[in-house]
Amino acid sequence: FHDYSYLHESFHYRCEDLDHPPLLCHICLLNNNSNKIKTTFTAWCNSHLRKAGTQIENIEEDLRNGLKLMLLLEVISGERLPRPDRGKMRFHKIANVNKALDYITSKGVKLVSIGAEEIVDGNVKMTLGMIWTIILRFAIQDISVEETSAKEGLLLWCQRKTAPYRNVNVQNFHCSWKDGLAFCALIHRHRPDLIDYAKLNKVSDQQRLNLCFSSCTCDCICLCAPDIINTPKPDERAIMTYVSCFYHAFAGAEQAETAANRICKVLGLLEWIRRTTPWLEKRTPENTVEAMRRKLEDFRDYRRIHKPPKVQEKCQLEISFNTLQTKLHISHRPAFMPSEGKMVSDIAAAWQGLDQAEKGYEEWLLTDIRRLERVEHLAEKFQQKAATHESWAQGKDQLLTLKDYESASLTELRALLRKHEAFESDLAAHQDRVEQIAAIAQELNELDYHAAAVINERCQSICDHWDQLGTLTQKRREALERTEKLLETIDQLFLEFAKRSAPFNNWMEGAMEDLQDMFMVHSVDEVQSLISAHDQFKATLAEADSERQAILSIYNEVQKIAQSYGISSKLTNIYCDITPAIINQKWEKVKKLVPQRDGTLHEELSRQHANERLRRQFAAQANAIGPWIQTRMEEIARCSADLAGTLEDQMNHLKQYEHNIINYKPNIDRLEGDHQLIQESLIFDNKHTNYTMEHMRVGWESLLTTVARTINEMETQILTRDAKGISQQQLNDFRSSFTHFDRKGGMETDDFRACLISMGYDLVKNSSKAASLLCLTEFARIMSLVDPDGAGVVTFQSFVDFMTRETGDTETSEQVIASFRILAADKPYILVDELRRELPPEQAEYCISRMPPYQGPDGVPGALDYTAFSTVLYGESDL
Repeated sequence: FHDYSYLHESFHYRCEDLDHPPLLCHICLLNNNSNKIKTTFTAWCNSHLRKAGTQIENIEEDLRNGLKLMLLLEVISGERLPRPDRGKMRFHKIANVNKALDYITSKGVKLVSIGAEEIVDGNVKMTLGMIWTIILRFAIQDISVEETSAKEGLLLWCQRKTAPYRNVNVQNFHCSWKDGLAFCALIHRHRPDLIDYAKLNKVSDQQRLNLCFSSCTCDCICLCAPDIINTPKPDERAIMTYVSCFYHAFAGAEQAETAANRICKVLGLLEWIRRTTPWLEKRTPENTVEAMRRKLEDFRDYRRIHKPPKVQEKCQLEISFNTLQTKLHISHRPAFMPSEGKMVSDIAAAWQGLDQAEKGYEEWLLTDIRRLERVEHLAEKFQQKAATHESWAQGKDQLLTLKDYESASLTELRALLRKHEAFESDLAAHQDRVEQIAAIAQELNELDYHAAAVINERCQSICDHWDQLGTLTQKRREALERTEKLLETIDQLFLEFAKRSAPFNNWMEGAMEDLQDMFMVHSVDEVQSLISAHDQFKATLAEADSERQAILSIYNEVQKIAQSYGISSKLTNIYCDITPAIINQKWEKVKKLVPQRDGTLHEELSRQHANERLRRQFAAQANAIGPWIQTRMEEIARCSADLAGTLEDQMNHLKQYEHNIINYKPNIDRLEGDHQLIQESLIFDNKHTNYTMEHMRVGWESLLTTVARTINEMETQILTRDAKGISQQQLNDFRSSFTHFDRKGGMETDDFRACLISMGYDLVKNSSKAASLLCLTEFARIMSLVDPDGAGVVTFQSFVDFMTRETGDTETSEQVIASFRILAADKPYILVDELRRELPPEQAEYCISRMPPYQGPDGVPGALDYTAFSTVLYGESDL
């Protein structure tokens, strides 16, 4: 909003529906304009207060107590304010004004610097500012035209209404209204009967304004034509207030016309009611629930889809009719009168008839649907039960007429009888279903089922067939009971036959198994035991034959009874599968197997005698050869360990032993031949000896190997003795030492060290690092001589060679140097890594700390001189 010179105090006006932010207006009333504004606002207030039967004369005085201010707000808003205080004291007036201001604030208006005290004190400026705020909120804010509201909406409304008129261009609420044409255009647009707009061009601006104000039907008639013409810029608030009265008056008339048109359109509601009522009154039943449910669905669609818009039209019709009559009355226009038969009361009466028909129609639909649901349920139930019964009864009459019991055994007959009893129970159980079927058919007839004839025909068929089944059931029971008594006698005979034939059959099967059993024996005694048992079996055959004949006589008795009473000859014994033919067949086979068993047992007896001779023959040779081999092994060991004679004498004895052993070879060959015969005869044990052929072979091979190895060792010792020039006594000492420490045909490293220590070598570690180092290096040197391959084993020949060489040597620095050279892989120097790898940590660190660097031309960085170190160690150098 714009600033006005007659406003001096400020307040905020806020409306949530406006498209612009709250505007700050300055209230500064000047003496030359305050009377015009006061007159305009007083007239606006009275235009509303007169609806409540009152008015005001002096705006700043008559609103001081707050009563008429609250009444004004109630009239223009249509809402009830809190009850006013009726006292005349100042605080009563302030309370009433505050209630009015609070209500204004609750409508989204933010008041600034307007307090109840200023209104109660009669402050004209504050009172006029408050009235202008009320006009903006309740007369202008709610104006909405094409998505614009308040002032812009009112301006757009004026522009739309005056657009067809020439020389009218409404752009604002001050200068655009000075010539009066805009006022006259608005009146002519809505009430052309009040102004002849074509003649306005021939009159002055003041005449136009006077004509407008005199012709206007609104209550705001306070504007003065000279005030508008003689002012460069007419007061905007006065014109907006005046034009808003036009809007509310003429817009109401437009709404009344629209309501009249709506009433004319809605009058078709009566015709719809008259078409719908006969449809609701028609009560023709259908034969199926689906058809009735479709009717119910149509009715529900009518209630849910078609009727609600009509109800809304009816209510809108009544509201529009009442609104139309009220607005026509306010606009001093004649009341609207519909044609005969189309009054609102006619529609209400027709609607009442529609509701009554609708209510009865729904009750009829639901009742008939329930009836049809019951009928269809019963019909479906009848069909299901009838189909179930017919399915059960199908083929039952054929089963009841069968003669299957004539060829049945007693067990089968009793099974048929139990089966028939079960059928009788089943038949009795189905009695209820048949009765239910008849009861359902009766109820369907009572409920007037459309297919009752078909139901009755099917029900009668079921009942007739049921009676027939009862008759056939009784006849079959009598036949089964007669046949049962006849077969009981035969059954007793079959039972006796089974009791006696089963054990006899088992005896024959056991006898056949024993007679054909593949026996496994390993001695003559075992065979003779089998022959004795077989003889005892043959003694029982006569008694068994008597039992066989007695069993067969029972079966012959059954055949006689069957032939005498005409019973089927194909009777089967249910107690066993044994027949006379089976018994005779097995008996003949037993008699045939007895002599075969005799021959087999005697053949086995002869074979066992031959095996026993082979066992004894092998045992005699093995018991002689085994001790002989053991004796020769002991003699060879004594000969090789004998130190009394010379090596040549020992060699001669060994060769004599070897000659005797070779000459003994035919005895081993004969033993191998006997063993081959035992293997071919499948003899696996021999209680006459503990020796086996495998033992003999191992012992013989060991004897040959031992004598050959011992002779070879003697020859080697003789060659060594002669080559080294050692005496026989020395060689005997060497042999004695080696034999003492030899465990596995050669001394291991630890055994060799112990042997050297026992022979006086100083190889024991002590606290002196130098001495310990010498021990280690010396032993390493000796091992390189006796075990050059690094196998970890010292042979007797290597031991003899070493001892022969050592007997003439003494320990010198050259030996230590030679030992270091071995560790250094023949280099004239040795490296730190080699010392640490070959020697224990203490000895290695000792050598590293005292061994001087190698100065030779072929040295490498870090090389140490072990030659100088060894000479210093033995005192041969002063280094």
